[in-house]
Amino acid sequence: MAPPIRKIVYVEDEPDIQAIAQMALEAIGGFEVVLCSSGREALEVIPQEMPDLVLMDVMMPELDGPSTLQALREVAECKHLPVAFMTAKVQKSEIDEFISLGAVGVIPKPFDPMKLSDEVKRLWEKVHGG
Repeated sequence: MAPPIRKIVYVEDEPDIQAIAQMALEAIGGFEVVLCSSGREALEVIPQEMPDLVLMDVMMPELDGPSTLQALREVAECKHLPVAFMTAKVQKSEIDEFISLGAVGVIPKPFDPMKLSDEVKRLWEKVHGG
């Protein structure tokens, strides 16, 4: 059985989407959520917070999701941290590309706030061989 998931860092540059996801993950999933508004901020916050899982938008200004993931993999303590992308780019070739970059999965946007926590738990179980 997978260990419980407690803390999630959510990286998203759109404040409205951030707020909806945070509310859904905390109220429905019972997770602690730490928000980051950019890839650069995520690279500072994630090694300090050491979450169980990172949810990251793909399309962000300056440093996009794939570039942020690549940079995270160069930080020793974040090398094996599970990262999932949340994106509208969900064609099979795009998802395959994200997985090849080291993402554990993709949650499609727009997401259903009532089902987001279940999606996260499903990914978590997959990471832990469930």
